[in-house]
Amino acid sequence: MFLEWLLYAGIAAGIIILAIGFTKKLGEEYAWVNRKIIHFSITPAIVFYYTGKIPREVFAPAAFAFALAQLMFHLKREELSWYQINRNYGEVFFAFSASFVVAFLPREYATAVLLIMAISDGVTGILRFYYFRKNGYNVKLKKHWSGSLGYFVTAFLIAFAVFPENSFTIKLVWSGILTLAEYQRFLDDNLAVPLVATFLYPLV
Repeated sequence: MFLEWLLYAGIAAGIIILAIGFTKKLGEEYAWVNRKIIHFSITPAIVFYYTGKIPREVFAPAAFAFALAQLMFHLKREELSWYQINRNYGEVFFAFSASFVVAFLPREYATAVLLIMAISDGVTGILRFYYFRKNGYNVKLKKHWSGSLGYFVTAFLIAFAVFPENSFTIKLVWSGILTLAEYQRFLDDNLAVPLVATFLYPLV
């Protein structure tokens, strides 16, 4: 069993490392897109977790270790500039939050939150990047309704896939609240979304 866990954890980690290597080729100009590609790349790890191929006891510490590794680059002022941005710790918060979600939430619900963090956040970031790029605006730290619409739609689809037994209204409200949590500007969305999702758990 341990060797099977190790195998799937290695595959998941390998996919993430490949994504980081691939985004390096795109360069700093696409740093905001690169971050989202790396978000997408944890989806296989999430699927392995959901299906029991990677247990909580492996996933949570691995995500925590990945957060610490990325934080070290910031602290040393040696950011991996093609996806890490000076004084923006979003990718660190993302990994810490993934560790927290898996460690403290039931597997099915944790899976939904992780998919929101990986897929919905990825979709919204890319939509916003290309919207502002197309219109000649500074794409950094921008929020726009086009990205929020993509976030809501994907969150709603994830809710349908992971919570098929829940009512349409609950899925709608859950997706809408998480979209607002992502859109607000007071707290990094990589912290806000999992935090709000945790408080919403009793309602789902």
